[in-house]
Parts: sequence; structure tokens; C-alpha cells
Amino acid sequence: MKQFLLVFLGGGLGSGLRFLISKTFNNTFHNFFLGTFIANILGCLLIGFILGLSIKNNFLSANQTLLLTTGFCGGFTTFSTFALEQHSFLKTGDLINFAAYTLASLVIGILAVAIGFWFSKL
Repeated sequence: MKQFLLVFLGGGLGSGLRFLISKTFNNTFHNFFLGTFIANILGCLLIGFILGLSIKNNFLSANQTLLLTTGFCGGFTTFSTFALEQHSFLKTGDLINFAAYTLASLVIGILAVAIGFWFSKL
């Protein structure tokens, strides 16, 4: 239960920050969601930095790492988790699963959005 609450707290903080960044920057350029882009890239940077510190120096406890990565970064952007998973494929040289997961995530994700819109019109 403690781990769930840590993820819940971190996720709420991450989602709130993503909302503020998107609200501030998404209307900066026409046809480019700068706020979303900033959140996604910053989330990737943060998850790499946090896990790097945790692994290299045993800097954070397991609960702190859970709060910051799964919780905060997960709430801030799920793209950071996707990028971390993709990094693990590249690190092990598994290019087939890297390509399949990338393609499937993009194509099926976009298709799922379209289907969701379609269902909403029924």
C-alpha cells in the first residue's frame, strides 16, 4: 500500500506540472505542441538522470526511486517510460523488438485514438 501511495503522490505532482507546462507553452507555435514536447523530453531526461543516480551511486532508496520514476515521471509523461523501455532494447541490441514496439506503439496508439473517437459518436 505504501508503494501505491508513493506512485499516486508522484503521479499527481507530475500530472499537475505537465498541465502547467502545456497550458503555458502549447499555444506558442501554430501546429506544434511545444508544452507537450517539453514535458516529454524533460521527462526522458529526468527518468534517465534519476535511474542513473540510483544505479551508479545507490543514491536513492527503492521507494524514492519509485516515487520519482514511476510516480512523478510516469505522471509527468508516459513517454519517458516508453523511451526507457526502448533504451533497454537498444542497450541489449534487440533491434527487432525495438522496431516492432516503436511501430506498434505509434500505429496502434493512433488507431486506438481514432477508434475511441469513432465509438464516442455511436
